[in-house]
Amino acid sequence: MDRDTNLYDLIVVGAGPAGLSAAIYMARAKYRVLVLEKSAVGGQITITAEVVNYPGVERISGRKLTEKMRRQAESFGAEFAIAEVLDMELMEDVKTLHTTKGDYRCLGVILAPGANSRKLGFKGEREFQGRGVAYCATCDGEFFTDRDVFVIGGGFAAVEEGIFLTKYARSVTIVVREDHFTCAKTVSDKLDNQEKIKVVFETELVEAGGEQMLTYARFRNNRTKEEWIHKAEDGESFGIFVFAGYVPNTAWIGSEVKRDDRGYLLTDSDQKTSVEGVYAAGDVCVKNLRQVVTAVSDGAVAATSLEKVVSETHKRLNIPELWHESSRKTAYEYEDGEDKVHEVVEETEEDNGMQNGFLTEDIRRQLSGVFEKFARPVILRAWLDDSPLSGEVEGFLRELDGINAKVTWERAEGDEETGTNRIKPCVEVFLPDGKGTGIRFHGVPGGHEFNSFVIGLYNAAGPGQQIDETVEERLKNLQNNWNIKILVSLSCTMCPETVMAAQKAAALSEKVEAEMFDLAHFPALKEKYKVMSVPCMVVNDETLYFGKKGLQEISELIS
Repeated sequence: MDRDTNLYDLIVVGAGPAGLSAAIYMARAKYRVLVLEKSAVGGQITITAEVVNYPGVERISGRKLTEKMRRQAESFGAEFAIAEVLDMELMEDVKTLHTTKGDYRCLGVILAPGANSRKLGFKGEREFQGRGVAYCATCDGEFFTDRDVFVIGGGFAAVEEGIFLTKYARSVTIVVREDHFTCAKTVSDKLDNQEKIKVVFETELVEAGGEQMLTYARFRNNRTKEEWIHKAEDGESFGIFVFAGYVPNTAWIGSEVKRDDRGYLLTDSDQKTSVEGVYAAGDVCVKNLRQVVTAVSDGAVAATSLEKVVSETHKRLNIPELWHESSRKTAYEYEDGEDKVHEVVEETEEDNGMQNGFLTEDIRRQLSGVFEKFARPVILRAWLDDSPLSGEVEGFLRELDGINAKVTWERAEGDEETGTNRIKPCVEVFLPDGKGTGIRFHGVPGGHEFNSFVIGLYNAAGPGQQIDETVEERLKNLQNNWNIKILVSLSCTMCPETVMAAQKAAALSEKVEAEMFDLAHFPALKEKYKVMSVPCMVVNDETLYFGKKGLQEISELIS
């Protein structure tokens, strides 16, 4: 019987700590394992600068911790693919997952998609998201330098992010709904020596408002019902950071998988859901404590429990062993170009290969392998001026020069062959026939944006990321022209997905231009659009959208 390359013993949906733990345990038991992740490995923990309560590890960043987990899973033979699961057929013995990279089949599924930041629903929250209301201190803290900031929440995230915000803010007020913090006392005790931080208990945010930016917020004492208003000083604004827990990422999961009234998946003590052969792990489950250590525990329990089910299914259906030594794939050995791209990107971020400005020799070597897989060459045409930023951009392009013949760069003179006025510095991806792709970068794509840069080249050169056929057809049939500016911070973990999605749209459609702007170097754009949060997507210089956006969302917005 020929080996079915798309049939796995286990498919894990989600590459956070829970999913990675499950992959480690199942792959080590010599089952064929695939981990599907729609954006980047690591999950929510990657935005945590310091993890200090994981047993046996005194201090480590969330990104480094999950990177070690990924490598460990790979060392046992687990495979990884960057793909979004669109639909699942779970009721048969052999289950089918329909993804943006095609269909995969498996004998067992572990759902570990995690959770997303919760919106509180106070008046003005939606209207002022990105213009004073934010949800990620790491991404947006710098926008509130020397301003007053309110942190809403009384848990671990509120305390940790509140302390982080003191690096930028003039003052930080933590507003707690209860009469006490809901995190461990060892965490809240860190506030004792924070001169910039004030805590207000038994209080809720009722309303936030203003004109273009936040100028006032109304609070209510839950016990006395008294209200008070904070008003910004003349000509100023302030910030509201919401850290009020998470909402499980389960809206896309079919109703056959039972959940509670809040959307969390219901599991038994073995992490089994209501569907045979389908287990769940991590923050997506009903549980009392949502921490890395419990997520890892869930993943291990789910994997070892599912192992018995998979073994029995093999025997009952007479399916031969799927795992064998030649199937093992470690870092940088993926045959598929997209996986190869993401592996190099993760390695670059982990090793901080651009820490000294540009690329290390090791990253250059790895990029050479990535570029070699391109279906056709691409040319990076740069519009530069005499600014220091243009000098940095040129230095970055010179570092890329000579890595592989499929990626070259050239300096444009003025606005030659453009028919438009570009904001300099600008680097656009061109094809060998001289045709522009509309994929543009303004600034050096360092930090997390190195990801979007490499994927942007890959999408322009081909074969590119696989996507849902309906979305592809929608983009190829666009009738109007669309310019999409994605305003980012290089420290933002959510920005690259939006940049990659918009630039994938540009690669598919001549009607779309997608430009990344590093706001640290373009304050005029920040002021023009009153941006206080990233990612911010500006469509045709008129309509603003804040928060992470995927390709399907973008295609719906512009079609």
